[in-house]
Amino acid sequence: MKYAVFTIVFHAMSFTLSLVTLCFTYFKVLKVARFHCKRIDIITVQTLLLLVDIHPSVKQRCVMEQKRRKQRATKKISIFIGSFIVCFAPYVITRLTELLPLVRISPQWGIASKCLAYSKPACDPFVYSLLRQQYKKALVGMVNKLLRRDLYPSSGHSSSLDTENDYCLQRIS
Repeated sequence: MKYAVFTIVFHAMSFTLSLVTLCFTYFKVLKVARFHCKRIDIITVQTLLLLVDIHPSVKQRCVMEQKRRKQRATKKISIFIGSFIVCFAPYVITRLTELLPLVRISPQWGIASKCLAYSKPACDPFVYSLLRQQYKKALVGMVNKLLRRDLYPSSGHSSSLDTENDYCLQRIS
């Protein structure tokens, strides 16, 4: 009986505390990111006002980019938290379910859920890097080179390393 109580408290609390800490920390990161995003947006708009006579379509595109940037940050943080839940919840649920006398968990599922939990730290660098646009572009480029695919077959399209926000600073001619 003491073992069951200890196991329930230990697994439930370790999962809950980790999840709460993760959510709290990423919420703070999101808050700081949105603050910096807002500052960048103000500087961008001020620069546009100084440099060019703003066309409404340019302003609209910049506003849409601002909204997309905020959504991207929220999506990334949701993926980080979701990957934690997906990797650790099966293990915790399995361990808690094993305590029920009438429920039988297969050894394969027990091993699979433990492997999933242990694989989380190994997967994190890939999750973090694949969510960044530069890494995605580099990965796609490497895969295409390995498969010997030409990214821009004689289309005259240049593959510049410009950022996504450069179109906001282009002059209207």
